[in-house]
Amino acid sequence: MRLFGPIHLILLAATAVIAALLTLLCRRMPASRRYVRLFVGWALIVNELIWWRFRYAREGVHVANLPLQLCDLTVWSAALACLTLAPVIVELAYFAGIAGAGMALLTPDLWSPWPSYPAVYFFLAHGGIVIAAIVLVYGHISPLRNGAMWRAYGLLLGYACLVGAFDKIYGANYMYLCRKPHNASLLDSLGGWPWYLAAAAVVALALFALLWIPARPRRRFAPVGRPVGLPH
Repeated sequence: MRLFGPIHLILLAATAVIAALLTLLCRRMPASRRYVRLFVGWALIVNELIWWRFRYAREGVHVANLPLQLCDLTVWSAALACLTLAPVIVELAYFAGIAGAGMALLTPDLWSPWPSYPAVYFFLAHGGIVIAAIVLVYGHISPLRNGAMWRAYGLLLGYACLVGAFDKIYGANYMYLCRKPHNASLLDSLGGWPWYLAAAAVVALALFALLWIPARPRRRFAPVGRPVGLPH
C-alpha cells in the first residue's frame, strides 16, 4: 500500500466518517449511547480474538509476537473503556489510543500487502481504537476529568518502562524501544537510538496536550452580578 495513496486515504476517510457519524448519533440520541459503546467494545474484542487465533495458529507463541505493543494496550483499553466506562481506562484509551493508533494509521507498518487479512485487521483494530476513543469522549458518553492528561501520560510511561525491561531481558523490540520500524514513521525524524526515545516522549506529551485542549472540562461561570447557587 502506497503511503497516502488512494487506498490509504479512503481508509483514513472511512475511519473519520464512522467516528463522526457515531459521535453525532450519541449526541443527538442519548438513548443510543449504551448500544453504541457496547457494540464498539465487543467489536474490538471479537476482532482481536479472531486475529490472535489466525496469528498464533500460524506462528505459534514466542517472544517476538506477544501482545505487548502500544496498540495492543490501547485496543484492550478502548474495549474495556466502552464496556465499563471506568474513568482512568477511558483516559488512557483517549490519549494513548488516539495518539498511538492515530499515528499508526497515518504511517502504517503493515506485515503483508493490502488486502490480505493482516492488513485488513491492522486498519480495523487501529481505526476501532480511534473511533472508540472519539465516540466515548465527544459523544458525551464519558467526558474526561481534570488531570486526565497527566494520569494517562503517567500510565503510558509506566507501561513503556515495563515493556522496555522486557525488551532488554528477552531481546525483543516492543513499542520500538530498541530500534525503529522498517517502514517510514515519525521516529525517523527524531534522531538515533536512544535519543529518539526521549524525543518521542516529548512528542507524546505534546500530542496529549493537543488532545486535551478540545476535551478538557469546561468551567461554568455565573453571570456578573448574580451569585452562584441563587435562583434566577
